[in-house]
Amino acid sequence: MLNLVIATKNQGKLKEFKEMLSDIPLNIVSLRDFQEIDLEENGKTFEENAVIKAKRVLEFTGLPTLSDDSGLEVDALGGRPGVYTARYAGPGASDQDNIKKLLHNLKGVPRDKRGARFVCCLCLALPDGRIFVEQGYLEGYITFEPKGVMGFGYDPVFFVPELGKTLAEATTKEKNAVSHRSKALEKIKKHLIQYVKGKVEG
Repeated sequence: MLNLVIATKNQGKLKEFKEMLSDIPLNIVSLRDFQEIDLEENGKTFEENAVIKAKRVLEFTGLPTLSDDSGLEVDALGGRPGVYTARYAGPGASDQDNIKKLLHNLKGVPRDKRGARFVCCLCLALPDGRIFVEQGYLEGYITFEPKGVMGFGYDPVFFVPELGKTLAEATTKEKNAVSHRSKALEKIKKHLIQYVKGKVEG
């Protein structure tokens, strides 16, 4: 079975990837399975960061690597936190710290001005030098207070109209059916399936 490195240490993110890739015969590992890899995310866009990560991990492990850079863009904040989503409240900030800062910065902003979207940019880097990049989006709005205990990150304050609830109130199945990550992954899976098929037949 072919190995695929998911370039993350985030257990919640890894779990989502494993579930969404379960129909492809792959042995999925993460950065937790290797010694420390220096990943400096200094890109100005989600795409730049995803490509930097995938190339670096491929170079280090020699294995096909799937990286993602994803984040939250809030209209009333001019698209912030954007590429700083994970460290919005500062380096080492917890999910609760980030949510607290976001809600504070949106204080007094009415419901109709709290539009936001999750963006996911995936990069698949293969040992033969090929690189594929795909993106996915999920539109919604920021609630006035956290609701739900599922998911991770900003899920408790991100309301999805098509689900009628926040992502943290949604089941894993409901979330995976609409998420920005699943939309990007559906596109990247086509490249991954072709690669696996080529290796098996080769």
